[in-house]
Amino acid sequence: MTEHPSESPSGSEPSRVVEVERKYDVDDSTPLPVWVGIPGVDAVSSGEVRELDARYFDTVDARLSRAGIALRRRTGGPDAGWHIKGPREGDGRLEIGWPLGEDDSIPDAVTETISRWATAPLTPLARIENTRTAYLLTGTAGVVAEFVDDRVRATDLRHDVQREWREWEFELGPAAPVDAAGRAALFDAVERVVSDAGGRDASSGSKLARALGF
Repeated sequence: MTEHPSESPSGSEPSRVVEVERKYDVDDSTPLPVWVGIPGVDAVSSGEVRELDARYFDTVDARLSRAGIALRRRTGGPDAGWHIKGPREGDGRLEIGWPLGEDDSIPDAVTETISRWATAPLTPLARIENTRTAYLLTGTAGVVAEFVDDRVRATDLRHDVQREWREWEFELGPAAPVDAAGRAALFDAVERVVSDAGGRDASSGSKLARALGF
């Protein structure tokens, strides 16, 4: 789910989207939120299960991570492909995407784009497997947001350390408010619903950071 549509999902140009989302930590047994009182939302879809498998890459001296950039190759789900996430743009984070190639080697276009932050060789950093259940929250104008319930299994490939956790993400969709006041009201309502269900603010800013113990 994205704030605006991709430029060219199937052509030579990469897709560019800005993700605006909130993340929450939950326990394994935490019940799903009851979406009552969310501005602009009048229906919630049934859950769609997606099996995601992502491999993250960085230089030996972590130049990408230090620049706030993440590079991954992910299979599964509607946006499978190569992704560069970051830097932040206002309240969101830019994601640039390319389709999967015939093998798992890093495409030249990805390497060229990454070169603005790092030119040293890239090596495997982490693997994140995720059983995701996705729900669309819709209103009269379309999809207001996507809510996902993630059960994550992560491996820090550099230290052979495995971690597991569950988290939620709430990401704005194309019918979400575009003004600051409207977004604030929407996220305030979401915070109340999530808190009532037993969710809490995420302890880590990203799955990759948590996989690496940050």
